[in-house]
Amino acid sequence: MKKIFFILVMIIPLYSVSQNSDQYNKDSKNDLKMKIGMVIYSNDAETVWNAFRFGNFAIGEGDSVKVFLLAKGVEVESLDSDKFKVTDQIKRFVENGGKIFACGTCLTIRKKEGSEMCPLSTMQDMYEIIKWSNKIITF
Repeated sequence: MKKIFFILVMIIPLYSVSQNSDQYNKDSKNDLKMKIGMVIYSNDAETVWNAFRFGNFAIGEGDSVKVFLLAKGVEVESLDSDKFKVTDQIKRFVENGGKIFACGTCLTIRKKEGSEMCPLSTMQDMYEIIKWSNKIITF
């Protein structure tokens, strides 16, 4: 009797762990999708370009992505260079369903206004994005 009890105690937790880990390895359209929040505070063209490339990739995988632009990050629309077409990535991001929010205070400090692509937002918006997200990434 003790042997049977010991075997059950050892096998049931292993079965439970394998069942739980399978839910993150599914490849069907019914997968659990992530809600990704990205906070961009850089004005380095390559960094911001890669941040939006990642956002576009995640959307392509079926995830939801929201971006909050903070500090120098509110300068994203002026970062295009010969190598890094940041605004092309931003346009693609918005066209694919990504949402962008820009810190209103950060824009005001730079004597800028929000735009259609990067609407003026508040700390409340950033808080809501963080609360909504499964994962937060900063650039």
